[in-house]
Amino acid sequence: MKKVFLTLVILVSTLAFSQSKENRKERMDSEKMAELHVKKMTLDLDLTEKQQKEIKPIFLEQAKKREAKRNELKMRKEKGEKLSSDERFEMKNKALDNQIEMKSKLKNILTPAQMEKWENNKKERSNKAKKHAKRIKSNKDEK
Repeated sequence: MKKVFLTLVILVSTLAFSQSKENRKERMDSEKMAELHVKKMTLDLDLTEKQQKEIKPIFLEQAKKREAKRNELKMRKEKGEKLSSDERFEMKNKALDNQIEMKSKLKNILTPAQMEKWENNKKERSNKAKKHAKRIKSNKDEK
């Protein structure tokens, strides 16, 4: 009886574990992400058709860079490699350079009022992300 019960527990836990991997959301490709980003920005800033056409390639390039970096980090994690402090610094430095480049490109496309609203929205998203990260960290610390 104990063997049957133990076998049943192992079977159920194995099935539960395998299903959790299957239920993970599949990531959108760069094209779809850029398209959605432009549409959200159009709703927020009331972009013209011309502005939308100029912004989409910028977001597409940014999404491709982000996807490539994510894949690179995922591969390193699977191999068990960790980033050195110099590599982390370089990665963060490149991310900031990309943000500066993005802001510069958007300044040439958006009106001053749109740019101000975009920056305010960006600050709000950043604050929400920080609060969310704190909440997650405090939940992990409680466990």
